[in-house]
Amino acid sequence: MPRSRATMTAMLRAVRMIAALALIATALCPSASAAPEAYTAAPVWGSCSEFFPVGPVRVPTAQCGTVAVPIDYADPDGAKAQLAVIRIPATGQRIGTLVVNPGGPGASAVDTVASMGLALGGSEIGRAFDLVGIDPRGVGHSTPQLRCRTDAEFDAFRTEPMVDYSPGGVAHIEGVLQRFADGCLNRMGPEFLAGVGTATAVRDMDVVREALGESQINYLGFSYGTQLGAVYAARYPDRVRAMVLDGAVDPGLAPIDESLTQSAGFQRAFDRYAADCAKSAGCPLGTDPAQFVARFHQLVDPLVARPAATTDPRGLSYQDAITGTVSGLYSPRFWPYLTSGLLGLQRGTDPGDLLVLADDYQRRDRDGHYRNQQDAFTAIRCVDADFPTDPHAWVEADRRSREAAPFLSYGQFTGFAPRDVCALWPVPATSVVADATSPGPGKVVVVSTTGDPATPYEEGVELARQMDARLITFTGSQHTVVFNGDACVDTAVVEFLLNATPPAPGLRC
Repeated sequence: MPRSRATMTAMLRAVRMIAALALIATALCPSASAAPEAYTAAPVWGSCSEFFPVGPVRVPTAQCGTVAVPIDYADPDGAKAQLAVIRIPATGQRIGTLVVNPGGPGASAVDTVASMGLALGGSEIGRAFDLVGIDPRGVGHSTPQLRCRTDAEFDAFRTEPMVDYSPGGVAHIEGVLQRFADGCLNRMGPEFLAGVGTATAVRDMDVVREALGESQINYLGFSYGTQLGAVYAARYPDRVRAMVLDGAVDPGLAPIDESLTQSAGFQRAFDRYAADCAKSAGCPLGTDPAQFVARFHQLVDPLVARPAATTDPRGLSYQDAITGTVSGLYSPRFWPYLTSGLLGLQRGTDPGDLLVLADDYQRRDRDGHYRNQQDAFTAIRCVDADFPTDPHAWVEADRRSREAAPFLSYGQFTGFAPRDVCALWPVPATSVVADATSPGPGKVVVVSTTGDPATPYEEGVELARQMDARLITFTGSQHTVVFNGDACVDTAVVEFLLNATPPAPGLRC
């Protein structure tokens, strides 16, 4: 029976307090930007109600403000972006600042730290560190806010099935993607759009570090936040005291290879979900593992021609059914909602839980308003790496993707495929993929989860190798784990952050 949208969305947001839902872009070469390092700015502190107008931040000591940074560091006196910053001061014997980034790219670090302040306020971490969240330029509460489309345009985008891989269908899909890219360019301008990548974000982060009066930072990055941290550590190694990277990406992967690795991770998550579902009578995917994918397609593929009716007048489109499924695979805590939605499709009743999962992933609220996380996600990933423009590269990627993740593949291989929107992006990439480097012995700990669908385990293993970092392996089927309830992981992370004591070699939790 479908859960209420309000209750379910609240639960989803609570679970995602730290680890933001989002797919992970490729990583950057830290040497790509040659901007001079002379720019400084002072924070302008104000009321946290500027960022949280609906209600007060429930941490009374929280300080909120902005730090101005140039749109273009080559023109430091030119137009500025205002980076939103939150700081929750340490309540005990202070060690320093712990900068937190929840990932995305595009998730708000300000919102994350506001939530973490409640969870960690009385902990050893809350006593020892100022908790700091910095919304990268264009993201969250920073201004100008990166927006590529209106709420109505986003709703319309989600009705597109995007599955017709005939020549005409591919042309139509690329037209939809090109209009999205053009909307970004027209609304944000080429200068701002070209400067939203990770190479600039790490420079911004260092400006905030100096504005806060810190000679070094401690850093906790989740998901894409591991990329941001790795690039910062490579560019400013002496300014890192301790860094924890959870749900790590492999910065050496090219864009298509990264996407295929992630697709395979979600297929493994789908297989685990289906096997668990099959333990219960009436599982919509049946009980035969050989038929799980086929049964899934029998339920969702008809939505290409006709969306399913829901209590929400939008109905459930094919794209939303796939997005909702992927959203549900981020953690076993979401599996009951995924099953509920699929049962609705099977029985011809309300599959609305899939729509709620999709709305949460796309950051749409009950009033129909979208946060800008998905627009920022796309704009950042598109300037973070060089995406192939040759259509043949994407045809081969489609062939490999169908092998890696059959549950995500519609129809048969046609020999035609649309290019990624980033191959059509209107501004050039600012960085290229490259391996990470170590900021120094004992400064980095990587945490990787064996069944992480979004940032597969092997990527964390590889990042730890590149950064000469100690690795914590967590056995589980979720995306990120630090400060999410596992005592084994949290004890090791806290000891590292407080005392610079690395976890035991080969630690498994």
